[in-house]
Amino acid sequence: MSLLFGCDSSALSRADTETPASAPSPALPPGTPQLITQGSQEWMTIDLSQITGLSIGSVQVVALPGMLDAIGQVNFDDRLVSTIISRVTGRLEDIKVSQWDMVRAGENILSLYSPDFMTAEAEYLEASAGPTPITGPGIPAGTYNMTADLKTAAIKKLELLGLEPADIAAIKQATPSRWMRAPISGVVVTKLALRGAQVNPGDQLFSLATLQRVWITVDIYEDDLARVHTGQSLEATTLSYPDEVFKGVVNRISPNLDPNVHTLQLLCQIDNPGEKLKPQMLARVRIVTHPGAALVVPQTALVFDGNAYYAFVLTGRNKVERRSVHIATWNDQGYARVVSGLKSGERVITRKSLQMNALWHEAHGESS
Repeated sequence: MSLLFGCDSSALSRADTETPASAPSPALPPGTPQLITQGSQEWMTIDLSQITGLSIGSVQVVALPGMLDAIGQVNFDDRLVSTIISRVTGRLEDIKVSQWDMVRAGENILSLYSPDFMTAEAEYLEASAGPTPITGPGIPAGTYNMTADLKTAAIKKLELLGLEPADIAAIKQATPSRWMRAPISGVVVTKLALRGAQVNPGDQLFSLATLQRVWITVDIYEDDLARVHTGQSLEATTLSYPDEVFKGVVNRISPNLDPNVHTLQLLCQIDNPGEKLKPQMLARVRIVTHPGAALVVPQTALVFDGNAYYAFVLTGRNKVERRSVHIATWNDQGYARVVSGLKSGERVITRKSLQMNALWHEAHGESS
C-alpha cells in the first residue's frame, strides 16, 4: 500500500462513508438507548445484539514504505526574485520591457525623470570641482574648505538614488533623467509601471525572477514529521512532463502546524533545467525516507455529520462512544488513514454506523 497525501483531509470520498443526510431514518431496536455522561466523557448503552447486520472491526497499524509521497505546488524561489522600486519622486518617461519579457542583468528597463537626480548630480559636480583656498584675516595660509567631505556625501547621495559607481564617474553635467537597469537576469513577472505615470519613493515598478531553481511547497501529516529532515533527497514529477523527473532536497520545515487538518509544510528546493516547472503547477513529490507506520480504519466505520467525521468505538459490553476522527486519504480501497481520534486495537462499528448515529442523536433528544 502506498500513501496519497493531500492538502485537505476531507478529500476522502464521502460515498465510501455513511452520511446521515442521505439515508432514511432507521427502525429502532427494542429498548431505548441510554446516554450516560460522566465528567467530560459521554457514552451510550444499548443492546447491540438487537441491531440486525451490525459488524465490528479494529483500528490497525500498517507499515509505510521507505518513500513519502505528497502533492505540492511550484513557486518562485524568493531568493531569486528582485524588485525594482522608485527611489525618487518623478515621472516615467519611457519603458522598454513588458510582462514576461526576458531581460539581462544591466539592461535598461525604464527611463525615470526626477529633479532629485539633477540636484544630486549638481552637488556632486560642484564638490568635484577641486579644493578652494580660504583666505582672510587670521586664517593661516594653505587652509582649504571641506570639499573632500562634500564630495563623499554627494557620492553617497547618488548611490542612495540607485546610481552605480560607473554611473557616478561618468557624470559630466546634471540631468533630470536616468535609466533604471535590471538588477538580475530573468523574467518580468510583475509590471506595474506605465509610461507617463507619476511615482513616489517606495513605489514598486517591476519584479524579475529566474526559474533556474524553484520551490515546491508540500503538505505532510504530523505523524510523518519524524520521517523527514532537511537535506533529504527527493524527486518530483508533473502532469505536464510525466516522463521527466526533477531532483531536489528538503530545504526547510515549517515550525507551524495547521490544527484543522494536522498538517505542516515542507519547502523543497528543486533544480529546474530548461525552466520547465512554472509557478502554481502541481507536482507529485517522493521523499526518500526510512519506513514508518500508519493507523488505518475501514471507511464504513466513519460517519460524516456536521462537517466532521465520527466513529463509534466499543468501550465495553453494549457501551458505545462517538469519537471525532481526523483522517487522511489512503490508497488501499476501503480504508482511511487515521490522523487523530482513534488508537491501535480499538474496536469500532464498521456496519450500521449510520443507524448508530441516528440512535445517538435520539438519545440526545435531537433529530438526525
